[in-house]
Amino acid sequence: MADQSCRGQQRQHRAHPQPADLLISLVGPDRAVPDFLTPRPTKFAATFEEELAAVRRTPAELVRRDVLAVHPRVRPPEVLRGVEADDDGPVLALRDAICDELQRYWEVAIRPAWPQLRLVLEADMTYRARQLAVGGARLLFADMHPNLRWHDGVLHIDKMIGRHQVVASGRGLLLVPSVFSHKPAPPLSPEEPPLLPYPSRGVATLWAPTPDADPTALTSLLGAPRARLLGLLDEPLPTVEIARRLTVTPSAVSQHFRVLHATGLLTRARDGRHVLYRRSPLGDQLAGRPAPD
Repeated sequence: MADQSCRGQQRQHRAHPQPADLLISLVGPDRAVPDFLTPRPTKFAATFEEELAAVRRTPAELVRRDVLAVHPRVRPPEVLRGVEADDDGPVLALRDAICDELQRYWEVAIRPAWPQLRLVLEADMTYRARQLAVGGARLLFADMHPNLRWHDGVLHIDKMIGRHQVVASGRGLLLVPSVFSHKPAPPLSPEEPPLLPYPSRGVATLWAPTPDADPTALTSLLGAPRARLLGLLDEPLPTVEIARRLTVTPSAVSQHFRVLHATGLLTRARDGRHVLYRRSPLGDQLAGRPAPD
């Protein structure tokens, strides 16, 4: 009886792997992750719960396909061996276990920082929309990542993990900024719709300390808060991004922006649902910054 109980506990342990082992095993030798873990967004600013629900609906054949694609040259780690079963039951059980651990990881590691992460992503989207409006696809991709190159109407992606061509003609290409991607990462499977996660701008600012007030005459003239705001506007930024960097409310920033704009130190322009602010030529001169090219 004791021997049978021990074997039962061992089987139960194998069926429920440790969370760290399970999540880490999803990252392949090439640092790729299964496509089903990053479903194509169906609307702007979907919640984590909505995205996780989409992952939970993934059919067994796609879970099997994607996990095996991440480990193309070797067998999957022990905790993922359920995907090799012909029966869909073990595959779906593995999918649900992965989703449960992702839910726990979200609560502990991501959710506390999500408001700041989201503002970084929204600031990137605002910047990319402006680049596209001003210079088309050439300017849009010009500074997105060194591995991306736009030439003669074709987007070239160097050093891809997958070996297939991403053909977006007639289907569009969905761009998804990410604070976790270190390089552009199209889907591994050529069957997936065209999608391009890429490293977001401004990720380093998440760990940057709040800038110190400028200890010059400008501070005496404008006051420390407005001098600090003026110094941050080397490029067009929305109120929410400035508020995030300074850890203050957007309404507090807006009050100062109204004064700086009324005195001719800032320019502003609407871009979608955001208003972008930037120093005017007078503001550049007052802040001691060279005028932009």
